Amino acid sequence: MKNIQEDIRSGNFKQVYLLYGEEAYLKQQYKRNLVKALNPDDDTMNFAKYEGKGIDIRELISLFDTMPFFAERRVVLLEDTGFFKNKCEELADYMKALPDYLYLVFCESEVDKRSRMYKAVKACGSIGEFKQQDEKTLMRWAAGILGKNGRKITQRDVELLLSMTGTDMGNLRMELEKLISYTEGREIVAREDIQAVCTTQTTNKIFDMVRAVTEKNQKRALDLYYDLLTLREPPMRILFLLAKQFRQICLTKKLSGEGLSQTEIASKLGVPSFVVRNLAACARSYTVEELENAVRDFVDAEEAVKTGTLGDVLSVELLIVKYSSAQSRSA
Repeated sequence: MKNIQEDIRSGNFKQVYLLYGEEAYLKQQYKRNLVKALNPDDDTMNFAKYEGKGIDIRELISLFDTMPFFAERRVVLLEDTGFFKNKCEELADYMKALPDYLYLVFCESEVDKRSRMYKAVKACGSIGEFKQQDEKTLMRWAAGILGKNGRKITQRDVELLLSMTGTDMGNLRMELEKLISYTEGREIVAREDIQAVCTTQTTNKIFDMVRAVTEKNQKRALDLYYDLLTLREPPMRILFLLAKQFRQICLTKKLSGEGLSQTEIASKLGVPSFVVRNLAACARSYTVEELENAVRDFVDAEEAVKTGTLGDVLSVELLIVKYSSAQSRSA
């Protein structure tokens, strides 16, 4: 990403760029900045955009071979083409000797690094992979946006914000805009502000339900479950996310027992470290054996639903009741 930023700053561009990765917000930001830098005058005559699979390669190459009209560059943006997942031999061969006026920007969701197209871009251009940002980066970014708008926030409250909104930067940016508007005329963004206006993502609502289960608060756990059903969340998706949370709780307890730190566990699970702190708190309610049994129960419940021996709504309800029972033994 730094190489692309430097190219935009200096004006010394590669002829081909490939932007890909799971962090869509950053990827789109870089795409817009790169296209604007390559085509600063918004020259529609010498700019073209192609999107989606099924693009005619010969038609595309014909455009590439057409010299720009009274301009130095022809800029072509190509999005989600599938060229980097499926065979695209003709275009890969063409990339070996590009016309000096041609500048290409590929913005893809799926990329196979073994593909000829990937190797062709690597040989003649620049590649930017946009991974999900880590916890510290997101916290600095969120605090920076609030700071530019005259707001301050504590580290613990930024953690709360991330725990509610998730780590998708696009979603987080929207929630920050809501907070900025809500706190107009005030300097401090408080916990109460976040709870008042920020939308909790489904996965985090699931975790609230899991926390209620581990705290043996059966009524709250069931209420949260019924709320999710009211929001039209499919019971099988809830079951999948519940199973995922319990697997993470089980792994957290095992790894903690092996002496791994919170940061090390977070790295192994691929989650922010504050999430591990919450998982560890939930894990205290169970032994490792109980958690392993829970994971097996979730698998069995899914199988029972698929074979028609148990209803999907009831399957989740029974699991919530079982693992929020006050009789369940604590570790």
